[in-house]
Amino acid sequence: MKFEFTWLEDFLALASTGNFTRAAQERHSSQPAFSRRIRALELWVGADLINRAGMPLSLTPAGEELLPVARRAVDGLNGTRERIR
Repeated sequence: MKFEFTWLEDFLALASTGNFTRAAQERHSSQPAFSRRIRALELWVGADLINRAGMPLSLTPAGEELLPVARRAVDGLNGTRERIR
């Protein structure tokens, strides 16, 4: 499976909102497409990242571990792009 950078952006939006619908709206995506991308990230990582049992949603231990790495990756790449421009 090929990794896609947008999965990290989606994951950060979901971690921030705690809600698939709101995160999908924030990312200008349909909720089903957004959910598929989150699931693709989980498959790529090899673990569930989201505890879907309650509302608002919460991160699993694997999701908590990935969260700061995802933030650094997204911030780092976006910052580099801005400096290059």
